[in-house]
Amino acid sequence: MFGRISRSAARDAETVEPTSAPAKAGGKGRPTPKRREAERGRRRAVTPQNRKEAYRQTRARQREERQRAVSGLRAGDERHFPPRDQGPVRKYARDMVDTRRSIAEYFLPLAVLILVLTLIRDEQVRLIGSALWMALVIVIVIDSVVLAMRLRRGLRRTLTGESHKGAILYALMRSMQIRRMRVPPPRVKAGRRRRR
Repeated sequence: MFGRISRSAARDAETVEPTSAPAKAGGKGRPTPKRREAERGRRRAVTPQNRKEAYRQTRARQREERQRAVSGLRAGDERHFPPRDQGPVRKYARDMVDTRRSIAEYFLPLAVLILVLTLIRDEQVRLIGSALWMALVIVIVIDSVVLAMRLRRGLRRTLTGESHKGAILYALMRSMQIRRMRVPPPRVKAGRRRRR
C-alpha cells in the first residue's frame, strides 16, 4: 500500500505524456499576473513620474471639472450652480428680475451712446448727452428702488422661513446684466409669471 513504486511502473509513468487542457477560445494567451505585479502596474499608471507630470494631470482634471460646471450652469442645471446662486431665495430673486424689463439692463449700450454724444465738439450735443446721462441714472435708481421693494415684499410673503440676506443686492446686480448674458439663464420670459 505505502510501498515503493516498482521500476517498471515508474518507466511507464515517464512514457505517458501528460494531457494538456485544450486552450480556451478567446483566451488572453498569457498567464494571469500575480496580485503584487498587477497592483504595482496600477499604481504606476495613477502616480505621476515627476512633479511636472503631476501638475499637468491636476490642471487637466481641474479644466474638465470647470468645463462641466460651466456647461451645467449655462444649461440651468441647479447642481452646478455656485453657492451664490443656490437656494429658493436666490431662485425667487432671479425669477422676479427675469419677468420684468428694466432700464438697468440697457445701461451699458446707453452709456456708450451717451459717452459718444459727450465727446462731440458741439456744445449743444454735449449738453444733451449730459442731460441724458443724468436722466438715465435717475431712472435706474427709481427702477432699482421699485424692484427692491417688490422683492422684499414678495420674499416676506412667500419665503418666510428662509434668510433673505443679500437677495436684494443679488437681484439688483442681475437686473444690470443684459438678459441674454445672464448666468444662470432666465427660466421665464419677460412679462410672464414666475414658475413655482
